[in-house]
Amino acid sequence: MKILAIQNRMGIGDTVIFLPYIEALYKKFNSPISLLVKESSKADQYLFQTNYIDKILILERDKNNNSRHSGFLGSFNLIKDLKKYNFDKIFIFNSSLRFNLIARLSNIPDIYQYPLFDKNKQHITDTPKRFFKDKLDLNINDNPNIQISNELILGAIKNFQIDKNELNILMGIGGSGPTKRIPSRTFLKVIEKTLEIKKSKFFLATGKNSEEQIILKEILDSKFRNFCVPLDKFSIRETLPVIKNCNLSICNDSSFSHLSAALGIKTITLMADTPLIYGNYNSNMFPILPDGEETVSHNTLGKEKINSEKIFSKLIEIIN
Repeated sequence: MKILAIQNRMGIGDTVIFLPYIEALYKKFNSPISLLVKESSKADQYLFQTNYIDKILILERDKNNNSRHSGFLGSFNLIKDLKKYNFDKIFIFNSSLRFNLIARLSNIPDIYQYPLFDKNKQHITDTPKRFFKDKLDLNINDNPNIQISNELILGAIKNFQIDKNELNILMGIGGSGPTKRIPSRTFLKVIEKTLEIKKSKFFLATGKNSEEQIILKEILDSKFRNFCVPLDKFSIRETLPVIKNCNLSICNDSSFSHLSAALGIKTITLMADTPLIYGNYNSNMFPILPDGEETVSHNTLGKEKINSEKIFSKLIEIIN
């Protein structure tokens, strides 16, 4: 059976959050699932060895309507592209009439979709849970699950000289916006306190953004440089086995927090300015909130109030 799932949200985290539903389809229908996702999801970088994923198809759309699948003519291009695969079923994780029509014109017999024209306030996890309960009578409470081979894991140990007698920690110091990026001094305090209790190595994961690079440089210019390994020159695909070898992760609300938790690594999520659900939907996630806050959302603006003592206390709790 050939099954397609459409997840057209933008980022890595959004795609990772939907993985339990994709895996549930695989188990129910005993068939790997193809995904239609935006290029910004970078799904091919972290799902290339996950057994419940079949093909990853790219939805080529941009804000300027210049891409292959943008606009009125783009819909016909997408129909043409989907017809080639002869899908038997499609699951559409949105309420778009456009995608409904595309599915019908692509001659896909069984169409499952969120209620049409019901876009307002769709919760990132509650809505798909209701969708699967209503349509398939499935209760989904599993964590996202990203798989990589033992060969790649062992290769990372050799290539990055990972000592399993040390404490290996991923630090996701990047973030998609400046309000999510915790200052370097907070990470440096955690590094200092951790090294007081155990020999450790810190893998610093971030992107190429200039502000992220400043945070990376501030950490690497510190007295702890020899305990740190920057990962900014490596792809996500190359970074996954490094993360899998870590004892735990400490991450801003970024792609690395989602990837780390989905790899089964205990992940301390630093929630400064994003709805809390993005930092606690996975049982491997342990959110740290700004001092004085009981929850977080957009415009909490709490990055200066993330307490390094709270991070370290949670680190101790995890490793013990």
